[in-house]
Amino acid sequence: MKRYKNDPNTYFDYRDVKTLQRYVDAYGRIEPISKTGLSAKQQRQLAVAIKRARHLALMPFVANA
Repeated sequence: MKRYKNDPNTYFDYRDVKTLQRYVDAYGRIEPISKTGLSAKQQRQLAVAIKRARHLALMPFVANA
């Protein structure tokens, strides 16, 4: 998953659910920096995109129990 670390122009779009789901674990939690391999700025952008997608019901808040 460490493909964006060297790309400073990375943009996570909240509508691109397929990409965002790669950074969410089976329980619906956002993966930490140690697992994603993103920079701190990219991790913050990712978190905002995931939260926006959740708010618009494009992604679930929690996994199916």
